[in-house]
Amino acid sequence: MACRISELVLDAADPGRLATFWSEVLGYVELGREDDGSIEIGPPGVGFGGPQPTLVLSPSSDPRPSKLPLHIDVNSTDRDQEAELERLLALGATPADVGQTGTEDWHVLADPEGNEFCLLRTRLQPL
Repeated sequence: MACRISELVLDAADPGRLATFWSEVLGYVELGREDDGSIEIGPPGVGFGGPQPTLVLSPSSDPRPSKLPLHIDVNSTDRDQEAELERLLALGATPADVGQTGTEDWHVLADPEGNEFCLLRTRLQPL
């Protein structure tokens, strides 16, 4: 099987402003706020795990000039997180260090060109 894109994570200097903007553009609603200032928006009445990915506006002042301001979060659809991690590594993904503490419930990986993405724990239904 495969993974599904569950979230698009966009670095933002002002997450509230971008959440308001993208909510209006996409017809999304606020789904939640995290302690770090991140705001997740998504389709009304559906939320995380639905057929459309949610958008997470994440506060950032990361000065790395090569860092993309967007990364993709994926979730497995037919196996647990560890089995999916093994599959992604076999496909050419590599572990990436972005300052994780080791207590996260996701894995940060890089694609073969170095673009970072996260493998989240929750298994989603295939579409």
